[in-house]
Amino acid sequence: MIVIPAHPLALTSRRVLDERRQVALTRYYCEAGVGGIAVGVHTTQFAIRDPDVGLFEPVLRLAVETIREFEQRSDKRILRIAGICGPTAQATAEAAFARGVGYELGLVSLAALPHATDDQLLQHCKAIAEEIPLCGFYLQPAVGGRPLSYEFWRRCCDEIEELRAIKVAPFNRYQTLDVLRAVADSGRARDIALYTGNDDNIIPDLITEFCFASGSVRFSGGLLGQWAVWTRSAVEMAESLKTREAADLLAEGAALTDANAALFDVRNAFHGCIAGLHEILRRQGLLAGRWCLDPKEDLSPGQIEEIDRVCKEYPHLMDDEFVAGNRERWLRL
Repeated sequence: MIVIPAHPLALTSRRVLDERRQVALTRYYCEAGVGGIAVGVHTTQFAIRDPDVGLFEPVLRLAVETIREFEQRSDKRILRIAGICGPTAQATAEAAFARGVGYELGLVSLAALPHATDDQLLQHCKAIAEEIPLCGFYLQPAVGGRPLSYEFWRRCCDEIEELRAIKVAPFNRYQTLDVLRAVADSGRARDIALYTGNDDNIIPDLITEFCFASGSVRFSGGLLGQWAVWTRSAVEMAESLKTREAADLLAEGAALTDANAALFDVRNAFHGCIAGLHEILRRQGLLAGRWCLDPKEDLSPGQIEEIDRVCKEYPHLMDDEFVAGNRERWLRL
């Protein structure tokens, strides 16, 4: 069961890249035992692509260099996933760059094509697949995604040989089942890795076998913003899935969903979701502050109290001791 955190962006108070802390975050994830890292995704902030910001290439390059250093020391392998966004010309350029510096999969956001037909979306994905193997992405509409039908996902499986994985993150059970059934019906369940991105339903997704007339599918792990924090505990949880009682796992799943509601700011339509993750990393000393590229992006009213509550209520979800014991070493350039 593979744990893949969605990598945040470390900024100084001037909202420029804090390279030392960016590297420390990548080291944290590697040493926590993750199987992959996703960079340039929503948690990294899509605005890194803005010409006035210009952080897409530096941030992706920094992460892959840090991962390589870890791999050389440890003889372990980390799957490298790059977020790919924008219209086709931008997306293919991002994909080519990512593949060139060492990323193995391109996680394709379709948010830039809100009114495209299925045929147009497929052509877009096929163009990207010429540059890098694909990780499909069903992104929830609350943070920029769009509805994607069973028929779309089935055609992706049937028509795009380079589709190697799908992150399923609509935060909707019906739409999640559309993707899983499409993969099962395509006969490519062994070829396409499924990663849950449903931060509101992590453990139930990971422990369920989804059975259809055409066959059954399971998630291979998760690619999650939630796993950008308390990552060592997430790895330990994933390692324990086969040995724990179902009732115990479902109880932990409920606790994790409650914690995620606070961090992702569900009460306020996810406005503070990135700042909520930053607040945990700030408390652990991995980030210097909660700063996002957009000065208006911060915690919502009442969110800090909710974060305080879940930290007190669910200390077993946290990994503060692991971070405290390694933080100063990770922060050394």
